Amino acid sequence: MSNNTLPTDIRSIINKYVNGKATEKELEFLNIYYESFEGLPENLNSKSAEERKILKEEIFGRVNAGIAEQKKNNGIVKSMSSSRIWYRMAAAASLIICIAFSLYFFKYKPSSEIAKTTNPSNIITNDVAPGGNKAILQLADGSTIILDSANNGNIANQGQTKIIKIDGQLAYNTDGSNKEILYNTITTPRGGQYQLILADGSKVWLNAASSLRFPTNFVGKERNVTLTGEGYFEVAKNADMPFKVDVAGREEVEVLGTHFNVNAYSDEDFIKTTLLEGSVKVVAGNKFIVIEPGEQAISNKVSNLLTTNKAVNLEEVVAWKNGLFQFDNTDIKNVMLQIGRWYDMDIVFKGSMSNKKITGKIYRNVNVSNVLKLMEALKINFKIEGKTIIVTK
Repeated sequence: MSNNTLPTDIRSIINKYVNGKATEKELEFLNIYYESFEGLPENLNSKSAEERKILKEEIFGRVNAGIAEQKKNNGIVKSMSSSRIWYRMAAAASLIICIAFSLYFFKYKPSSEIAKTTNPSNIITNDVAPGGNKAILQLADGSTIILDSANNGNIANQGQTKIIKIDGQLAYNTDGSNKEILYNTITTPRGGQYQLILADGSKVWLNAASSLRFPTNFVGKERNVTLTGEGYFEVAKNADMPFKVDVAGREEVEVLGTHFNVNAYSDEDFIKTTLLEGSVKVVAGNKFIVIEPGEQAISNKVSNLLTTNKAVNLEEVVAWKNGLFQFDNTDIKNVMLQIGRWYDMDIVFKGSMSNKKITGKIYRNVNVSNVLKLMEALKINFKIEGKTIIVTK
């Protein structure tokens, strides 16, 4: 096994680092990157002890060869001492091992600690903090509750249903006696997310700039909700009462009990329904398809074409729910749309970047500057002006 399994951009930077040809920006990138791996839990490594040993020996062999070559050239790299060179080489080798085992997985310390490893002159001064648990709940009578400022506990009653808030999550508790249909709507802003347990026990995670309209108690022959934006559903099984999601009036997803994700943002060209467990029927217009776990139904908003993607990256699809940005050869436009929603920022592109693809993972709980700094090493430049990120080649 070799570091050739790494993403091309990262492999190139590490090779330049080992050979003493990395730029200052690339050195800064690797320094932040290496620091982020310090204390990486063993349970993130899927390789066996023997595989780890072989990889480590191979990588350090390569590092030793690099040092020997540099000693031939007076042992100087950017005026660093030989001991400093060894430290940096060892850091690079450890970094390669971490990347190989965690597959380009950024694990951050608090941003205040990261800042200590960077050049202060390069830190973005008008930084933006990450999003969090923010949402507004609209009750059946039209009144609203700002959930991020509401206290934990029973925050409202809707008929015989109690609405309980507990740290970023709402739960609808009902005794089932109320036959009146009352609807609530929960809306997350840009820079917000929220979790919800419906009256039937189904769980919903809402991404930024999304909404869900739902009954406070399910009655009748169907369980109907309406989604805009993006949501992940874990639907409680009930063979006698199908669960149906109206996706912004353009599509319907029907299930009995299953785990699935729906991405239906208005500023994207497709509605994507991805199945993780169970069975899902997706209806768009007069067409429908049934997808299996690991598949994705894609509805083209322009042509109304409904297709199936059988090679979907499930981890990438639900990464947002698990507190991550994750990209797998994702085009730069889609990447920046996700970043813009989470940090509540507008995105402006200057120049053509249609061929630029991004691969990587990073936690969503860091400031936007940390995300952009790492992406800058992949030959993408950014400038923040107020609440706008300007992207250039």
